[in-house]
Amino acid sequence: MNDLIAKTAIDRRLAAIVAPVIEGMGFELVRLRLMGGKTRILQIMADRPGGGIGVEDCADISTAVSAVLDVEDPISEAYTLEVSSPGIDRPLTRLQDFDLWADHEARIETTELIDGRRRFKGVLRGTEGEDVLLEIEERGETLTIGLRFEWLSDAKLVLTDALIAEALRASKAPGGEGEIDEESFDAIETDEDDDTDGEGAPPPAPTRH
Repeated sequence: MNDLIAKTAIDRRLAAIVAPVIEGMGFELVRLRLMGGKTRILQIMADRPGGGIGVEDCADISTAVSAVLDVEDPISEAYTLEVSSPGIDRPLTRLQDFDLWADHEARIETTELIDGRRRFKGVLRGTEGEDVLLEIEERGETLTIGLRFEWLSDAKLVLTDALIAEALRASKAPGGEGEIDEESFDAIETDEDDDTDGEGAPPPAPTRH
């Protein structure tokens, strides 16, 4: 389980418990985070291979995951389980994601400084071996750089017109999850916008423990 899917030791332990359940239902674990606070929140993002997960799917996953967590009891405090889709501006957590979403914009952060910086924004150009290829603008020039997948601490798509258009096409294709409300995507991310995880995702299916 890589750090983009599950960052901390407890995240990885929880992911090892819930991933087989999610995969057994025909879905994939995209990301898991146990968040702190007065009441802890266990956030799980899941998707169907090839994309396309609905609110009812999230509710089914929540029920199945809750059952196994009740048996394993890995979290001693009270917590709320939230299961959702990755959203349109989804996190990229597996090497294959950078091929699947090639030609779309992404923000990438690295664990260590690379040429004096940790944050990169550009157009995904797939992968080469274990390297993620990113096309960036540098001093007026267009460059394609390679970042080792193991160097990444965070990566997600940027919400753009092109990304929304692709999501709309996929939703209307045979086997898609139905219409997406175009009015909900009237704010395209700019350099000044704050990142928002799960934007465009169906509401999470919360379960309190």
